[in-house]
Amino acid sequence: MGQRLNRCLDVPVALPPLRRRLLLLFIMLFLWLYMFYSCAGSCAGLATRGSPAPPRAAPPLGPGEESSLEEQRAAPDAASPISSFFNGSGTKRLPQAIIIGVKKGGTRALLEFLRVHPDVRAVGAEPHFFDRNYERGLAWYRDLMPRTLEGQITMEKTPSYFVTKEAPARISSMSKGTKLIVVVRDPVTRAISDYTQTLSKKPDIPTFESLTFKNRTTGLIDTSWSAIQIGIYAKHLENWLLYFPIGQILFVSGERLISDPAGELGRVQDFLGLKRIITDKHFYFNKTKGFPCLKKAEGSSKPHCLGKTKGRTHPDIDQEVVQRLRDFYRPFNMKFYQMTGQDFGWD
Repeated sequence: MGQRLNRCLDVPVALPPLRRRLLLLFIMLFLWLYMFYSCAGSCAGLATRGSPAPPRAAPPLGPGEESSLEEQRAAPDAASPISSFFNGSGTKRLPQAIIIGVKKGGTRALLEFLRVHPDVRAVGAEPHFFDRNYERGLAWYRDLMPRTLEGQITMEKTPSYFVTKEAPARISSMSKGTKLIVVVRDPVTRAISDYTQTLSKKPDIPTFESLTFKNRTTGLIDTSWSAIQIGIYAKHLENWLLYFPIGQILFVSGERLISDPAGELGRVQDFLGLKRIITDKHFYFNKTKGFPCLKKAEGSSKPHCLGKTKGRTHPDIDQEVVQRLRDFYRPFNMKFYQMTGQDFGWD
């Protein structure tokens, strides 16, 4: 290496002054990069010397292991400065905020709207870590996250968490300070939307009316059907309040997310401790889809609406069945209003 440097430094004096200066600048840049690379390697070695390699995947941890999980949360990826330079700046962190529900409530719209904010970085696909992939460990989960800079918030959304019995304890075990967001919608409309989605994939399923009742003659609602069970919000919320205070959970109205997206996004930004950057100027209403759309999506200069799977036309449902469902949900809704301190106006 030393011989190569000597040859490089042997600058021909016959070169014109300008070319000679350029060549000297090139040599100086080469030397600087060489010293930086050498320093990076030696510093990384000193930092990790005597420390065991991190585990590939953390096993499921109990509530008593909060402090060790917080350390994992703050720890950066094991990467050298050179690789970090070429792979993009920032650090992969466990999420500080999670959209935990509910299915067909408007969670995708909320996440897409939030991603417009420069201080929000979110996973696009649903990780399903706390319900389906928990055995893979926190290292696997963190690796799914986007890189964030200091001051940015890492987020993910998986709507099924809200109705997963184990999810509250598992998220609390990761970090008791995690902020939770729940997008809720009129449970009757939500159930019909849920059924519509299933119908689009399985056209031969029974009618909504037949699935709603255990016995239609007696009017007994089948609460084992997931489309009905998800909408009993008060019941699911009780499980979350065993691990998180009500003030750490934000309840977003799915209806107001459509009628006043900027207003609901203002509440969300306040809850997350973000500057109110997303405002009315970011939205326009698409009459064809019946939903608000972004004038400019994240990383694009073009308008963006949610995909074809959003805003499907609902089938006509027997109004007697709809009314029976409203009567069924009413006491649960009232309890939910009391628990959250919000009247969502579903009755």
